[in-house]
Parts: sequence; structure tokens; C-alpha cells
Amino acid sequence: MRPLVLLSNDDGVAAPNLAALRAALLVSADVIVCAPELNQSATSHSLSLHRILRLRAVEPAIFAVDGTPADCVYTALHSGTRILPRRPDLVVSGMNHGLNLGVDVFYSGTVAAAREAAIRGIPAVAISADEGADRAAAAALGATIALAALAGYRRAPTTAAPLLSVNIPPGNAWPVRSTCLGARLYTEEVEYRRDPRGREYLWIGGAGVRHDHVAGSDTEAHDAGVASITPLTLELTAPSTVRLAAEIAASLA
Repeated sequence: MRPLVLLSNDDGVAAPNLAALRAALLVSADVIVCAPELNQSATSHSLSLHRILRLRAVEPAIFAVDGTPADCVYTALHSGTRILPRRPDLVVSGMNHGLNLGVDVFYSGTVAAAREAAIRGIPAVAISADEGADRAAAAALGATIALAALAGYRRAPTTAAPLLSVNIPPGNAWPVRSTCLGARLYTEEVEYRRDPRGREYLWIGGAGVRHDHVAGSDTEAHDAGVASITPLTLELTAPSTVRLAAEIAASLA
């Protein structure tokens, strides 16, 4: 039986990179798409709990939800057989139009869609590609990595499903490296402006970005023209501050 892949993204159901990744995955898997109706970049892991959502069948095996990437994966996994014929073997998110390196994983809707599946024990891979990457080649590599992740999980299943973030630099052929998260640092600013009626509005976040050197990182790999596979974790407890938390609790006992 061909594996069943649930495919989502944060750039929207009409994104060309989504179509390219779907085509690459269809070579070896059955693919159901459930993606946002519109662009939802940088929405992180938000769920739309306080407004209605609408599901639209775009065409056979392709669905759109007018919500966030996490909404899309949640909806697909919990709608019985309305979207998916069965529990998917793998969830893939992307291919994002742009990178998700370093701290980007905290803001990325692409990564959040994959994380939503991993929370429920389903192997998940988020795939991002630089705007200068050849679309077809990047999609083929992303699909190969995603299906290899599923094969590896099936050979040695663990209690935690893998959650991987893949980043593909510019070009059309790449070596591949296993990495850790790097240091991707943006210009931080708030720009205030006036609209035509004189009312103040603002833009947050600067356009500049740099990579500080972190050995073995995804940012280092990108700067070297290497595609990266970064394993992420759902375990957020920080061992380095366990003692501090214990001291605070003890002081209040």
C-alpha cells in the first residue's frame, strides 16, 4: 500500500511551491492537501478557537480552510473521513516560499503545521526553500527526505514521532547535512507612519537579516549552499532552569 501523506503549508492552497511538492510526493505516495485559503505566513501555531471556519473542496483530494496552518492539520485529522480516508502515515508542510532557519521555527506557520501532526504522534516534516532555489529540484529533494523520514520511522518506531525542519538554499542541486538550529538574527525595529487620513499605523520587524556562526547549524549549512535537516522536539522543559524554578517554588512554600 502506498503511504498516505497529508500535505499543508502556510503560503496558501494556490501556492506554486505547494503544487510542486504535491507532484513530487505523488510519485511514491497518495497525497491529500488541506491548506489555508489565503497566505498565513508567520502565524506560528495559532488555532482559530473564537471564530467559525469554512472548508472548501478545491478539487478532488485538495481542500482549503479559511484559517491557520495548524487549523488545517487539526481539521483534516479530526473530520473523520470527510478529508482523509484514514489516519495519514506522514504529514508534510510546505514547500515554504522562503527559509525557516534558526528562530524562524517559532514564528513559522509551515513548521507549526508539521508540529500539529507530531503532537499527535504522526511523523512530520516541514520543508522550506530559498526563493532562489529551483522549484522542481527542491520539491523533489523535499519529497525524498520526507519519505525517507517515514521509512526510517517505520524501521525503528519510537514513542515520539519525528519532527524535522528541512531548508533548501539557492541552486538546483545540493549536498544534505543533519544540523541543529542556528542563529538567524533580524533587524529589530518598529516603523511608524501616517495613512492618507492622518491616522498613525506601524510596521514591526526589519528587513535585514544576518547569521552568527554556530557550528553544525542550519544557518551554517545554508551559507555553505547545503540543504539542512534539523530535528525539532516537542519537549520544551529547560534543564538549565529547573533549579531556578525549584528555588522559587521552595521560597514560596
